[in-house]
Amino acid sequence: MQWTLVVPLKPLARAKSRLADTADDGLRPDLALAFAQDTVAAALACPAVRDVAVVTDDGRAVRELAALGAAIVADEPASGLNAALAHGAAAVRAGRPAARVAALNADLPALRPGELSRVLDAAGEFPRAFLADAAAIGTTLLAAAPGRELRPAFGVDSRARHRASGAVELALAGVDSVRRDVDTGDDLRTALALGVGPHTAAAAARLLIPGQ
Repeated sequence: MQWTLVVPLKPLARAKSRLADTADDGLRPDLALAFAQDTVAAALACPAVRDVAVVTDDGRAVRELAALGAAIVADEPASGLNAALAHGAAAVRAGRPAARVAALNADLPALRPGELSRVLDAAGEFPRAFLADAAAIGTTLLAAAPGRELRPAFGVDSRARHRASGAVELALAGVDSVRRDVDTGDDLRTALALGVGPHTAAAAARLLIPGQ
């Protein structure tokens, strides 16, 4: 059972504004790209992943993520996260209607391929399923079986919204790396302690983070 992952990435200049207390305007785009690079690289190393489609219009991100092996889908809707994910899933299924599709956050720099494989294998048991983030408020992964629409509802309180939409919440232990998205300085410190990929490690080395 293999999946195509759809990874959304906004223009880097506008990404990760909540890291303003940790990184200045010049460094945040580098961090956002590094998070995405490590997320995509780990996803492509996962045995349950057939391929990764990144939805973005950022030229730098296009070059760097394509070099890792990701397919690029232009963010033609340009109407926010959920529109980008729906567009990416539709683009994937335009070529492979029976594809298993999962939306994955682009800010999972500690992602482990083996843990991602466990999550996707569990998701395959249901028509639609999702994994809550470490804060148990948001969502880091939303999966849809063949013939099922993704119906993304990411954003504020997305855990509750995905549950209300009928998606099954996956109750899995030992998959912290798939839950650990990074929005704030505290999130980044926790991810660094968990162990991040090489791109994030290099970018974070340029920061002065208490406790790092």
